[in-house]
Amino acid sequence: MEWDWNFVREIFPTLVDGVKITILATLLGSVLAAIVGLGIALARRSPNRLLSRTVGFLAEFIRGTPLLVQLYFIFFVLPDIGILLSPLVAGVIGLGLHYGTYTAEVYRAGIENVPRGQWEAAKACNLSSTQTWTRIILPQALPPMIPALANYFIAMFKETPLLSAITVLELMNQAKSVANSSYRYIEPITLVGVFFLVISLFSVIALRWLERRYGRIER
Repeated sequence: MEWDWNFVREIFPTLVDGVKITILATLLGSVLAAIVGLGIALARRSPNRLLSRTVGFLAEFIRGTPLLVQLYFIFFVLPDIGILLSPLVAGVIGLGLHYGTYTAEVYRAGIENVPRGQWEAAKACNLSSTQTWTRIILPQALPPMIPALANYFIAMFKETPLLSAITVLELMNQAKSVANSSYRYIEPITLVGVFFLVISLFSVIALRWLERRYGRIER
């Protein structure tokens, strides 16, 4: 089958629409993963053993099961108990929860890397727990985590094609729709690869800048 540039120009706007949904799902999923990960990391440090162990078990369970299974559960099983979500919302929640369990480990390592003396100094200054975290610990722990967190967000972006399984009209789903209707696969699938490659390269360049800015983190 020969490459058809006219067909490429015809389908390009449709694929661009898919790229927009892909980027939107990645950005929203990244925000949710960052929040969930921080919550898990803090909960696992709680002196309440029931809370820390329960959250730890749930995090390990999510991390130990495939993302695709979790997406199916959120989109197809939850409606059976009355929780009906749109495809995009279900996809963002799935991505955010799944990658939140991984970012939690990054937060944990960053928090534990803060010198013990900082905790003692905060206690000596009679700071509350909230003040200790917001003014002392997190400002020191977060910057070195950024490159590692960025790596997970790039990985999330490359896993967004899984959202096509729950009918999200992201890039891969748009390409499959075009290919199935035209019986031409070479152009749409190749363009999907090009889009992911280009965006991933720009993301890697940004990651390298972060590593130079904040220091390299071993992965």
